[in-house]
Amino acid sequence: MNLSGKIIGLYVGKVEERWPDKAPSAIAKTYTDGPLELDENGFLRDEQADLKVHGGPEKAIHHYASDHMDFWQKEHPEQAELFVPGCFGENIATTGLTEENLCLGDILSLGTAKVQVCQGRQPCWKLTKHIGIRNFALQFQQTALTGWYYRVLENGQVKVGDTMDLLERPCPDWSIKRLIQARFNSKIDADTAQELANLDVLSTSWRTAFEKKAEKGYAEDTGPRLKG
Repeated sequence: MNLSGKIIGLYVGKVEERWPDKAPSAIAKTYTDGPLELDENGFLRDEQADLKVHGGPEKAIHHYASDHMDFWQKEHPEQAELFVPGCFGENIATTGLTEENLCLGDILSLGTAKVQVCQGRQPCWKLTKHIGIRNFALQFQQTALTGWYYRVLENGQVKVGDTMDLLERPCPDWSIKRLIQARFNSKIDADTAQELANLDVLSTSWRTAFEKKAEKGYAEDTGPRLKG
């Protein structure tokens, strides 16, 4: 399958005190042309405030499709100016790659590096605070247009203008959109949840989550994540 996307923006951030009586955040990212070096933990110039839930080898780089900005501008016309590449705290903005045409486990080139899709994004209250629209993290989640995370298979260097090419597709039945919808489905059937829990290419945290969702009577509490 020939599939590629063009990198139109790279973004890195520093940890900042953004909101009174709230935890610090590095969600505000700054555009750079690059080149940026990346290793197994992501771009060397990027920071994360809470390493328990952000960053690390299975959340090394967050990718968001700039193809969706038109959707968000139409959803929130009075705040349309907010919705530009980089606005969601992503590290990579592209055109041509989306949750619908990429799949879990896809391996892509990223400059001279090689990366693999390993999970979607679970938005939290920090996104709502950052965007400034009430309950935005929940809306973001419900659309399944959350973007996705990579693990880094080969370190390298990347710059704006590079093309990301699909190299391998081990899980063609699991588009990122379908994966994200399954993750946020409180009524997912146990067999589907267990199927996902058994996929080695899925991040450890999401495999654990699906393992729990396969248990009879399990109910996930998303309040602390979404509301803070």
